[in-house]
Amino acid sequence: MSRADANGVSLYYELEGTGERLLVISGTGGDLRQQPRANDGPLAENFEVLAYDQRGLGQSSLPPWPYAMRDFADDAAALLDALRWDDCLVLGISFGGMVAQELAIGHPERVRRLVLACTSAGGEGGASYPLQDLFELAPEERSAVRMQLIDSRWDEAWQKDNPDMVRLLGERMRLDDEAETPVGLTNQLAARAEHDTADRLASIACPTLVAGGRFDGIAPPANSEFLARAIPGARLEMFDGGHGFFIQDAAALPAIVSFLAEDAPAHVAP
Repeated sequence: MSRADANGVSLYYELEGTGERLLVISGTGGDLRQQPRANDGPLAENFEVLAYDQRGLGQSSLPPWPYAMRDFADDAAALLDALRWDDCLVLGISFGGMVAQELAIGHPERVRRLVLACTSAGGEGGASYPLQDLFELAPEERSAVRMQLIDSRWDEAWQKDNPDMVRLLGERMRLDDEAETPVGLTNQLAARAEHDTADRLASIACPTLVAGGRFDGIAPPANSEFLARAIPGARLEMFDGGHGFFIQDAAALPAIVSFLAEDAPAHVAP
């Protein structure tokens, strides 16, 4: 079990794979005990992947409230310090994409290339759906509403025509059905609700890919389009899917891997 003291928080982390260094920042409620993990599959086949449980979640410690999105970004930077990673590639997914924006803005020297997946700038750039509202619903209703947000095509006819996708999304895009929301998740959702980088995105100087799903109801396509316009030189790629486009569209992960690998040193055969 690997832990690092980072920014006053004990962060649980895992390293997998070899190659260029890649920091993966997880989405809302991310927990490395859940399967599959971010460092499974194509990413670890191409990079040395660093994944971690964010403050208050999974096996990381829960610091005192209050804290904000910049604190999550400072945690990431401090974790890089602890592992002596001067800089790296960064993939931020959903909530992790919000953290990654703050990391690239507040610690630009740490981020060589950036992928912002199914995420939002907040403010005038559009906010992601307020997930905290879901926890006011009964578990069965919560699950139904969340699936409609994950993929806007989600209705009885679409489910009937796409049973394999229904099963996949049901397994991979779950929501905790506990009667009470865990404190760490409540704090994360509160920080998420205040996220706003819209007027600071122009300072992001690293090559950036904004990736989104055409049927995402949590981070709608318009939010991805704003990010791509606001970040100088950013590339926008939309995929066939919703908030889980990276598991719905077989082209998504290869496109992300290809973008991240663009500045990798050429391999020289011995």
